[in-house]
Amino acid sequence: MTDIVDELKWRGLFALSTDENALRKALADGPVTFYCGFDPTAASLHVGHLVQVLTMRRLQQAGLRPLALVGGATGQIGDPRPTAERTLNDPETVGAWVTRLRSQIEPFLSFEGENAAVMVNNLDWTAGLSAIEFLRDIGKHFRVNKMLTKDSVARRLESQEGISYTEFSYQLLQGMDFLELYRRYGCTLQQGGSDQWGNLTAGLDLIHRLEPDAEAHCIATPLMVKADGTKFGKTEGGAVWLDPEMTTPYAFYQFWLNVDDRDVSTYLRILSFRSRAELEELEKQTEERPQARAAQRALAEELTTLVHGAGQTAAVIAASRALFGQGELAELDAATLGAALSELPRLQVAELGPVVTLFAEAGLVASKSAARRTVKEGGAYVNNVKVASEDAVPGEEDLLHGRWLVLRRGKKNLAAVELR
Repeated sequence: MTDIVDELKWRGLFALSTDENALRKALADGPVTFYCGFDPTAASLHVGHLVQVLTMRRLQQAGLRPLALVGGATGQIGDPRPTAERTLNDPETVGAWVTRLRSQIEPFLSFEGENAAVMVNNLDWTAGLSAIEFLRDIGKHFRVNKMLTKDSVARRLESQEGISYTEFSYQLLQGMDFLELYRRYGCTLQQGGSDQWGNLTAGLDLIHRLEPDAEAHCIATPLMVKADGTKFGKTEGGAVWLDPEMTTPYAFYQFWLNVDDRDVSTYLRILSFRSRAELEELEKQTEERPQARAAQRALAEELTTLVHGAGQTAAVIAASRALFGQGELAELDAATLGAALSELPRLQVAELGPVVTLFAEAGLVASKSAARRTVKEGGAYVNNVKVASEDAVPGEEDLLHGRWLVLRRGKKNLAAVELR
């Protein structure tokens, strides 16, 4: 198990540790139970959470025992954001989201064997706790001056909005989680992101105060930022979710396929389960032939398979190829085709008109005359079929699933027409 520290370091997953030497010794003595927490502040996890979920999987494969905490209690409060107060969701909504998040995490962990994973919910030990008991038994051991040093708290205090006592108390709740898991399961290691370091160590301090002989540790992964300085996991359309109804498998695949060359090696090391030799070979290919995008394809295929399954991955790859004339569009199922076309410029029409009009109105060319030149030069395609005549008018029999046409100019310029 001690090798896992070196593996995490090589992969860029070991940003912070409370005491690396002591952690290595604890791993050598083994076995070690660890936990990572996820708050149901939305109906789905996003790809930022995927870093933690896959790190849990990696630690379990190394022999550690994982506790996956979905916070039915902390999800009703929410970790303070640096900018503004969160909107509090009602307990019923949070409870439903707990179930959804659990179902997203469970497939990544094994619930069999000596280090079988356990799903836990901090509502189990907070629901029956009175405010007086919480303040006396937990709040007594926290120092406000130290709590004020947390980055998100400090930023909020400097803002006009300030911070409510509700969100300020979040540190106490997460700290109590580590203590309870230590007492209930012998959990001695907490894993999380480096932006959560203040919350991670709050629990460690609480354990040391109430269990003086206990040995416990915290490790944190780095905060991932794209090479262009924007936040990892964000697109123009918002977060990239794991729920297929919130981010389609096609869009999920495309997100990874379009990763910047400067980022792809970092993402592969952090998220992929390929061997070191395989990753180094992909890094070499990116350096020598970046236009082939071999690393991006490997990353997109592996992560889409992990999250959505091999069948969905095959479907989105087939859709990607078919859109660019390397497969049959008519063979794609309606859901996959619709998801693929949702990523393209889209023209909605009440009736089908001439091809040159459709090309111009879809924005593939500047005008109808430009569309006629494109047709004449052999660069206009409808459903991957070359348009032979400038006067061509698609019929309803040409519609894919009775609804769509796929327009293409040249090899790479695409648009969708939807008959309303």
